[in-house]
Amino acid sequence: MGKKHWSVMMCSVLMVGMLAACGNNNDTAKKDEPAAQTETQAAANTTDKTEPAAAETETASALADGMYFAQGTMDEKSGWQPYVILQVAGGKITDATWSASSINAGADKKTYSEEGKYGMKAGGASSEWHEQAEKIEKYLVDNQDPAKITVDGEGHTDVVSGVSIHVNDFTELAQKALAAGPVEAGPYKDGAYHAEAKDFDKESGWKETVDVTVAAGKIIAVNFSGVNAAGEDKKTNSKEGKYGMKEKGGAQAEWHEEAAKAEQYLIEKQDPAAVETKEDGTTDAISGVTIHVGSYLQLAQEALANAK
Repeated sequence: MGKKHWSVMMCSVLMVGMLAACGNNNDTAKKDEPAAQTETQAAANTTDKTEPAAAETETASALADGMYFAQGTMDEKSGWQPYVILQVAGGKITDATWSASSINAGADKKTYSEEGKYGMKAGGASSEWHEQAEKIEKYLVDNQDPAKITVDGEGHTDVVSGVSIHVNDFTELAQKALAAGPVEAGPYKDGAYHAEAKDFDKESGWKETVDVTVAAGKIIAVNFSGVNAAGEDKKTNSKEGKYGMKEKGGAQAEWHEEAAKAEQYLIEKQDPAAVETKEDGTTDAISGVTIHVGSYLQLAQEALANAK
């Protein structure tokens, strides 16, 4: 074979080798591309999976831990003022209490019902008030949202079986409490507290009495009154016009009206000792109050001594 033909053959071999090498490089590049895409896609998939988890964590911890409290207005017809206490732990409602304080202070509505004094079953109901209230409380703890307890125009609900009482106070106050945020508990133990004078006053004939209701650790209701030998209630006596401070003594208001101002002032102050009085038992701290409140504040301290 001539040199010329040998040279041509060598060039052909070299060209085939180069083309094969280029083909291998291209194949390698093509194989690498999908791998790069897979890594990107995996990263995207990882991001997609972590985002809902973060959202779930945020929802679960939406409520700050602590106690929540809200109080409604006094129902003049029934004499009950509703309130709701919620406990939150781990971002969830763990306990709910629905009750009401009486216009005469003393036992709250739930306790009053438990003692058989509310008497719903005696009126034909299938269960007592406190039993129905407990069902609503449990439903809230189970479902975590008071808005899920839908009510009609009269305040009734079909959501919870066996509940015929008006529940709109509970749903509204629960939402109000949650919207307001956690509150600090007061220094007292929840419950009803009573104190009275040892004897009937020789001049007035009244034995003074004090009743205090505590919820969420705070004084929420106070009743200053008294009883005479005939068993009459001093505040009721005044409301019926029998006490006669305005008529007989020329006062600007009746005894029960001034007593109500003193009671409200104590609720605002939360401490009977914080209300300054003069030696004769009157006070300049409460506008429009001329009656002797010193002895009532002393009885309130005695009553609350059992609440600490």
